[in-house]
Amino acid sequence: MEKDIQSVLEMALEQGRDVLYEGKVANYIPELAKADSSNLGVCLMKKDGSIYKAGDYNIPFTMQSISKTFSLILALQTAGYDKVFSKIGMEPTGDRFDSILQLELKDWRPFNPMINAGAIVTASCIETPDPFQSFLDLVRRVCKNPGIRLNESVYLSEKKTGTRNRSIAYLLKSDHVLDGEPEDILDVYFRMCSVMITARDLARYGMLLSNHGIDPETNEQVIDTSIVRIVTTLMMLCGMYDESGEYAVKVGLPSKSGVGGGIVAISRKGVGIGTFGPMLNKKGNSVGGEKILQVLSRELHLHVFDTASF
Repeated sequence: MEKDIQSVLEMALEQGRDVLYEGKVANYIPELAKADSSNLGVCLMKKDGSIYKAGDYNIPFTMQSISKTFSLILALQTAGYDKVFSKIGMEPTGDRFDSILQLELKDWRPFNPMINAGAIVTASCIETPDPFQSFLDLVRRVCKNPGIRLNESVYLSEKKTGTRNRSIAYLLKSDHVLDGEPEDILDVYFRMCSVMITARDLARYGMLLSNHGIDPETNEQVIDTSIVRIVTTLMMLCGMYDESGEYAVKVGLPSKSGVGGGIVAISRKGVGIGTFGPMLNKKGNSVGGEKILQVLSRELHLHVFDTASF
């Protein structure tokens, strides 16, 4: 079986390379435009400690919107369900991840925590003395990598060019959805997006979520089961921006992407997958990463509604 998984992983990687030409590197954040367009990697981790990897699985990149899942976990841990979801909805949106229109015309609250408006509000809900340090501690603990750090250059680039996110934050403040000072909250949000991880880190994170928040090495409940259920459900419904429905049909795994090129995906029975490829489609998702996950889902019977067992 181990050889089969490795060979499928390598096949998926090659098929992912074949579609890289369809994507473009994110350029609206100047630092992200410097990414190597040829990079592509994947890592699959099982709760028994087995690790399978191919390609550029160990190249660090900024997590960007994948940070929204970690900040949601932290907000639920510190502020609680009622506080968080009094300010943020749980519904998918057909609009872009940075839409302002939906706040004005559809609802006074952000639709869900996986769009920018929702993530900014989520960051404001974290009740710790130093929200970013708490976030960084959580990421390092979950990924079991104490070397995870902030990319200062990307953070400063995002802070300088994040005018649309500023517009969203001030609109939320005017509608009394956002507590606190918009600039302070945005600073935390930009820092979270600029933390560096690898596909291997994401595979470890996905494995922990798939294992109901339990670290299989220590048997410690790192993330409460009820929080894991909320976060993974929202990843399934909203994790791939306004491509979430099509992705659910083709891949069928709770996943979260980021414009840095990463995708974290969760399968059953303690299996986590991380991919990295900075070439993005028009929705902001990694074209190579999506292709890899589509192949893995099909060949290893990972789709949540697949009757075959992995």
